[in-house]
Amino acid sequence: MPAEGLSYAAAGVDIEAYERVLERVKPLIAATHGAQVAAGVGPFAGLYQLPDGSRLAASADGVGTKIKVAIAAGRHRGIGVDIVNHCVNDIACAGARPLFFLDYFATGKLDPKVFEQLVEGMTEACSAAGCALLGGETAEMPGVYALGDYDLAGFIVGVVDAGADRAAVKEGDLLVGLPSNGLHTNGYSLARKVFEGVPLSRKLADQLLAPHTS
Repeated sequence: MPAEGLSYAAAGVDIEAYERVLERVKPLIAATHGAQVAAGVGPFAGLYQLPDGSRLAASADGVGTKIKVAIAAGRHRGIGVDIVNHCVNDIACAGARPLFFLDYFATGKLDPKVFEQLVEGMTEACSAAGCALLGGETAEMPGVYALGDYDLAGFIVGVVDAGADRAAVKEGDLLVGLPSNGLHTNGYSLARKVFEGVPLSRKLADQLLAPHTS
């Protein structure tokens, strides 16, 4: 396979185009911020200052095209774990402990078995993280999603206790790297292109569907 065939752009994801348009819309977003916004667009989690000195940390994320692997393998519970843990990790970067989580599930035609597996995974991960699955939205949209396809997004809110702000990283700090158990929920458009045409064996599915570690 030629080298260019392994690029993110060749997999259909134009990161540079996204970054360019984000820079254009940042002033629009910043115009909605008051003094209570301690961190807006850019970090993994936004921070909202509360009167008692604590901060709410919030983030929204998706599972991406890992869902296509789950559909091909007929295994969906792990996707529910993925979306919660991905969001938990986003606010953990701000030193926040999770309070509650909401999901958005959209599909062309609701498959109760798939939905139940996803909720089982989300509740398992929420319980492990000590946060409540507060609610969400389930949407059937034939004509937008092909039959059998779905998408799953998550929204999380946590709290950074007063006085728990983290000092900025500086020269001389120790950097600790934690091993990953796999791709988590990142880069699946490229991974799917790499394995294009390769039969999805049980072993390959196990590797590609390993849950996103919290």
